[in-house]
Amino acid sequence: QVQLVESGGGLVQPGGSLRLSCAASGRIFSFNPMAWYRQAPGKQRELVALIRIGGGTNYADSVKGRFTITRDYAKNTLYLQMNSLEPEDTALYYCNYNDFRDYWGQGTQVTVSS
Repeated sequence: QVQLVESGGGLVQPGGSLRLSCAASGRIFSFNPMAWYRQAPGKQRELVALIRIGGGTNYADSVKGRFTITRDYAKNTLYLQMNSLEPEDTALYYCNYNDFRDYWGQGTQVTVSS
């Protein structure tokens, strides 16, 4: 069984920064990609950032240049560094792992407000 636990969310002012963490446990394979998704009220869940085994990444256009996804394979931990945060970034952020099915964490809330 795969378990994902996100942390690091909170309330931050526009322009501020947060770093989200996702601790993964269970049957995790390094060759499978991991990703961060987010979902705001009334919106569909969207892909924010994805990291592949070779370190290649994909980002949503809205976060390019502001967010950075990294993965510590030794610790089985996924990170999302979020800089220059905007109110539009407010959402519940989820960690994702795919191995024949999608695994999700419980989510961590990020609220960007003055």
